Amino acid sequence: MLPRRFHKLRRVLDRRQPDLTVLMEKVNKPHNLSAILRNCDAVGVLEAHAVAPGGGLALHHETSGGTSKWIEVHRHRDALSAIRALRERGHQVVAAHPDDGAVDFRRVDFTSPTAVLLGAELHGVSEEARGAADFTVRIPMVGMAGSLNVSVATALLLYRAYEQREAAGMYDKPSLEPERRDRLLFEWAYPQIARALKAKGAAYPELGPDGEFLGSLDSLRNDHDQGSRR
Repeated sequence: MLPRRFHKLRRVLDRRQPDLTVLMEKVNKPHNLSAILRNCDAVGVLEAHAVAPGGGLALHHETSGGTSKWIEVHRHRDALSAIRALRERGHQVVAAHPDDGAVDFRRVDFTSPTAVLLGAELHGVSEEARGAADFTVRIPMVGMAGSLNVSVATALLLYRAYEQREAAGMYDKPSLEPERRDRLLFEWAYPQIARALKAKGAAYPELGPDGEFLGSLDSLRNDHDQGSRR
Protein backbone atom coordinates (compact mmCIF):
# COMPACT_ATOMS: atom_id res chain seq x y z
CA MET A 1 0.00 0.00 0.00
CA LEU A 2 1.60 3.25 -1.18
CA PRO A 3 1.19 6.14 1.29
CA ARG A 4 -0.48 8.38 -1.31
CA ARG A 5 -3.06 5.67 -2.02
CA PHE A 6 -3.74 5.20 1.68
CA HIS A 7 -4.12 8.96 2.19
CA LYS A 8 -6.66 9.14 -0.66
CA LEU A 9 -8.68 6.30 0.85
CA ARG A 10 -8.71 8.09 4.19
CA ARG A 11 -9.75 11.42 2.63
CA VAL A 12 -12.60 9.77 0.77
CA LEU A 13 -13.78 7.86 3.83
CA ASP A 14 -13.68 11.02 5.96
CA ARG A 15 -16.19 12.61 3.56
CA ARG A 16 -18.64 9.74 3.53
CA GLN A 17 -22.19 10.65 4.59
CA PRO A 18 -23.66 7.78 6.63
CA ASP A 19 -27.07 9.50 6.85
CA LEU A 20 -27.54 9.92 3.08
CA THR A 21 -28.56 6.85 1.09
CA VAL A 22 -30.65 5.49 -1.75
CA LEU A 23 -33.22 2.70 -1.78
CA MET A 24 -33.59 1.05 -5.19
CA GLU A 25 -36.90 -0.75 -5.61
CA LYS A 26 -36.48 -3.48 -8.23
CA VAL A 27 -34.12 -1.50 -10.46
CA ASN A 28 -33.71 -4.29 -12.99
CA LYS A 29 -31.13 -3.11 -15.53
CA PRO A 30 -27.53 -3.80 -14.48
CA HIS A 31 -26.17 -0.64 -16.15
CA ASN A 32 -28.69 1.52 -14.25
CA LEU A 33 -27.89 -0.13 -10.93
CA SER A 34 -24.16 0.28 -11.55
CA ALA A 35 -24.56 3.92 -12.61
CA ILE A 36 -26.58 4.69 -9.47
CA LEU A 37 -23.80 3.27 -7.29
CA ARG A 38 -21.28 5.38 -9.18
CA ASN A 39 -23.43 8.45 -8.44
CA CYS A 40 -23.54 7.43 -4.77
CA ASP A 41 -19.77 7.19 -4.54
CA ALA A 42 -19.33 10.58 -6.22
CA VAL A 43 -21.30 12.43 -3.51
CA GLY A 44 -20.05 10.43 -0.53
CA VAL A 45 -22.90 7.99 0.09
CA LEU A 46 -21.56 5.28 2.38
CA GLU A 47 -24.06 2.49 1.72
CA ALA A 48 -27.08 1.83 -0.47
CA HIS A 49 -30.20 -0.31 -0.12
CA ALA A 50 -32.01 -2.41 -2.68
CA VAL A 51 -35.07 -4.57 -3.17
CA ALA A 52 -33.91 -7.06 -5.78
CA PRO A 53 -35.90 -7.59 -8.98
CA GLY A 54 -36.81 -11.10 -10.04
CA GLY A 55 -33.45 -11.69 -11.68
CA GLY A 56 -31.45 -10.53 -8.68
CA LEU A 57 -28.90 -7.73 -8.46
CA ALA A 58 -26.25 -7.60 -11.16
CA LEU A 59 -23.57 -4.93 -11.58
CA HIS A 60 -22.02 -3.74 -14.83
CA HIS A 61 -18.33 -3.20 -14.07
CA GLU A 62 -17.65 -0.63 -16.81
CA THR A 63 -20.69 1.47 -15.87
CA SER A 64 -19.85 1.42 -12.17
CA GLY A 65 -16.23 2.39 -12.85
CA GLY A 66 -15.20 -0.03 -10.11
CA THR A 67 -17.04 2.02 -7.48
CA SER A 68 -19.30 -0.85 -6.41
CA LYS A 69 -16.56 -2.12 -4.09
CA TRP A 70 -16.68 1.16 -2.12
CA ILE A 71 -20.47 1.12 -1.63
CA GLU A 72 -21.99 -1.62 0.50
CA VAL A 73 -25.43 -2.65 -0.79
CA HIS A 74 -27.93 -3.94 1.78
CA ARG A 75 -30.61 -6.20 0.32
CA HIS A 76 -34.22 -6.18 1.54
CA ARG A 77 -37.05 -8.59 0.80
CA ASP A 78 -39.55 -5.80 0.02
CA ALA A 79 -39.86 -2.03 -0.05
CA LEU A 80 -42.01 -1.70 3.07
CA SER A 81 -39.57 -3.53 5.33
CA ALA A 82 -36.72 -1.48 3.85
CA ILE A 83 -38.56 1.78 4.50
CA ARG A 84 -39.32 0.74 8.08
CA ALA A 85 -35.64 -0.08 8.66
CA LEU A 86 -34.54 3.29 7.28
CA ARG A 87 -37.12 5.15 9.37
CA GLU A 88 -35.85 3.38 12.49
CA ARG A 89 -32.43 4.85 11.68
CA GLY A 90 -33.96 8.33 11.54
CA HIS A 91 -34.14 8.81 7.76
CA GLN A 92 -36.84 10.68 5.92
CA VAL A 93 -37.82 8.63 2.86
CA VAL A 94 -38.22 10.70 -0.30
CA ALA A 95 -39.77 8.88 -3.26
CA ALA A 96 -38.74 10.09 -6.71
CA HIS A 97 -42.08 9.93 -8.52
CA PRO A 98 -43.84 12.72 -10.45
CA ASP A 99 -47.37 12.34 -9.08
CA ASP A 100 -49.79 15.24 -8.57
CA GLY A 101 -48.65 15.91 -5.00
CA ALA A 102 -44.92 15.69 -5.69
CA VAL A 103 -42.64 18.47 -4.40
CA ASP A 104 -40.02 20.12 -6.61
CA PHE A 105 -36.78 18.35 -5.62
CA ARG A 106 -35.04 21.71 -5.22
CA ARG A 107 -37.28 22.48 -2.21
CA VAL A 108 -36.27 19.39 -0.23
CA ASP A 109 -33.94 19.70 2.77
CA PHE A 110 -31.32 17.06 2.06
CA THR A 111 -29.20 18.01 5.06
CA SER A 112 -31.57 15.94 7.19
CA PRO A 113 -30.95 12.17 7.25
CA THR A 114 -32.45 11.14 3.91
CA ALA A 115 -33.11 8.03 1.86
CA VAL A 116 -33.98 8.64 -1.79
CA LEU A 117 -36.41 5.95 -3.01
CA LEU A 118 -36.17 5.03 -6.70
CA GLY A 119 -38.09 2.59 -8.84
CA ALA A 120 -37.41 0.73 -12.07
CA GLU A 121 -37.41 2.91 -15.14
CA LEU A 122 -40.55 1.48 -16.75
CA HIS A 123 -42.91 1.51 -13.76
CA GLY A 124 -41.25 3.82 -11.24
CA VAL A 125 -41.80 3.53 -7.50
CA SER A 126 -44.64 1.16 -6.63
CA GLU A 127 -47.90 2.56 -5.25
CA GLU A 128 -47.32 0.64 -2.02
CA ALA A 129 -43.86 2.16 -1.53
CA ARG A 130 -45.06 5.66 -2.44
CA GLY A 131 -47.71 5.39 0.22
CA ALA A 132 -45.12 4.48 2.85
CA ALA A 133 -42.71 7.29 1.89
CA ASP A 134 -42.76 10.65 3.67
CA PHE A 135 -43.43 12.47 0.40
CA THR A 136 -42.75 12.30 -3.33
CA VAL A 137 -40.51 14.60 -5.35
CA ARG A 138 -40.39 15.51 -9.02
CA ILE A 139 -37.76 16.90 -11.35
CA PRO A 140 -39.32 19.67 -13.48
CA MET A 141 -39.31 18.91 -17.22
CA VAL A 142 -40.60 20.91 -20.21
CA GLY A 143 -40.05 18.41 -23.02
CA MET A 144 -42.14 15.58 -24.42
CA ALA A 145 -40.62 12.86 -22.23
CA GLY A 146 -42.39 12.22 -18.94
CA SER A 147 -39.37 11.15 -16.94
CA LEU A 148 -35.60 10.83 -16.93
CA ASN A 149 -33.49 7.70 -16.91
CA VAL A 150 -33.42 6.46 -13.31
CA SER A 151 -29.64 6.86 -12.95
CA VAL A 152 -29.79 10.41 -14.36
CA ALA A 153 -32.61 11.30 -11.97
CA THR A 154 -30.58 9.87 -9.10
CA ALA A 155 -27.59 11.99 -10.09
CA LEU A 156 -29.67 15.19 -10.01
CA LEU A 157 -31.18 14.39 -6.62
CA LEU A 158 -27.87 13.38 -5.06
CA TYR A 159 -26.01 16.40 -6.39
CA ARG A 160 -28.71 18.63 -4.92
CA ALA A 161 -28.00 16.88 -1.61
CA TYR A 162 -24.26 17.36 -2.15
CA GLU A 163 -24.74 21.08 -2.84
CA GLN A 164 -26.73 21.60 0.35
CA ARG A 165 -24.46 19.48 2.52
CA GLU A 166 -21.31 21.12 1.20
CA ALA A 167 -22.76 24.57 1.96
CA ALA A 168 -23.59 23.36 5.48
CA GLY A 169 -20.01 22.16 6.04
CA MET A 170 -21.04 18.52 6.32
CA TYR A 171 -18.04 17.34 4.28
CA ASP A 172 -15.52 19.28 6.34
CA LYS A 173 -15.14 16.76 9.15
CA PRO A 174 -15.61 12.98 9.47
CA SER A 175 -19.15 11.81 10.17
CA LEU A 176 -18.33 8.18 10.95
CA GLU A 177 -17.72 6.90 14.44
CA PRO A 178 -13.94 6.37 14.89
CA GLU A 179 -14.24 2.61 15.38
CA ARG A 180 -16.29 2.14 12.22
CA ARG A 181 -14.04 4.51 10.28
CA ASP A 182 -10.91 2.57 11.28
CA ARG A 183 -12.53 -0.74 10.37
CA LEU A 184 -13.61 0.43 6.94
CA LEU A 185 -10.25 2.06 6.27
CA PHE A 186 -8.47 -1.25 6.93
CA GLU A 187 -10.96 -3.14 4.72
CA TRP A 188 -10.55 -0.63 1.89
CA ALA A 189 -6.76 -0.63 2.15
CA TYR A 190 -6.22 -4.37 2.66
CA PRO A 191 -9.34 -6.23 1.47
CA GLN A 192 -7.73 -9.66 1.14
CA ILE A 193 -6.10 -9.51 4.57
CA ALA A 194 -9.35 -8.21 6.06
CA ARG A 195 -11.27 -11.19 4.64
CA ALA A 196 -8.68 -13.63 6.01
CA LEU A 197 -8.80 -12.05 9.48
CA LYS A 198 -12.59 -12.05 9.45
CA ALA A 199 -12.62 -15.74 8.60
CA LYS A 200 -10.39 -16.40 11.63
CA GLY A 201 -12.41 -14.12 13.89
CA ALA A 202 -9.22 -12.11 14.48
CA ALA A 203 -8.98 -8.36 15.11
CA TYR A 204 -7.50 -6.03 12.53
CA PRO A 205 -4.04 -4.71 13.40
CA GLU A 206 -3.65 -0.98 13.95
CA LEU A 207 -2.42 1.07 11.01
CA GLY A 208 0.11 3.87 11.11
CA PRO A 209 -0.30 7.31 9.46
CA ASP A 210 0.90 6.01 6.09
CA GLY A 211 -1.02 2.74 6.20
CA GLU A 212 1.81 0.68 7.66
CA PHE A 213 1.04 -2.19 10.05
CA LEU A 214 1.61 -1.43 13.72
CA GLY A 215 0.35 -4.82 14.89
CA SER A 216 1.38 -8.37 14.13
CA LEU A 217 0.08 -10.63 11.37
CA ASP A 218 1.89 -13.70 12.73
CA SER A 219 -1.34 -15.74 12.94
CA LEU A 220 -1.92 -15.38 9.21
CA ARG A 221 1.71 -16.14 8.40
CA ASN A 222 1.58 -19.28 10.58
CA ASP A 223 -1.54 -20.48 8.79
CA HIS A 224 0.11 -19.88 5.42
CA ASP A 225 3.28 -21.72 6.49
CA GLN A 226 1.29 -24.70 7.81
CA GLY A 227 -0.72 -24.84 4.60
CA SER A 228 2.48 -24.82 2.54
CA ARG A 229 3.86 -27.82 4.46
CA ARG A 230 0.74 -29.94 3.98
